[in-house]
Amino acid sequence: MANHKSSLKRIRSNAAKRLRNRYQAKTTRNAIKKLRGTADKASAQPLLSKVISMLDRLAKKNVIHKNKASNNKSKLTKFVNGLN
Repeated sequence: MANHKSSLKRIRSNAAKRLRNRYQAKTTRNAIKKLRGTADKASAQPLLSKVISMLDRLAKKNVIHKNKASNNKSKLTKFVNGLN
């Protein structure tokens, strides 16, 4: 167990940040699955911009790697452009 007041606070704040990061990452993964399940382009376009925004936010906060975010955005954009 930590002895310093500051390290105890750091443990608490890290736990809170970890929960927030896990929640945001899981929400983004669910949004990606929802986008992949979309069949028509009209409903996929607004969802794509929302998912791209979520991925950029996760990459900015180092929850996911920036290249992973870039790969996901590229693949999802190709998927949406291929829809009718």
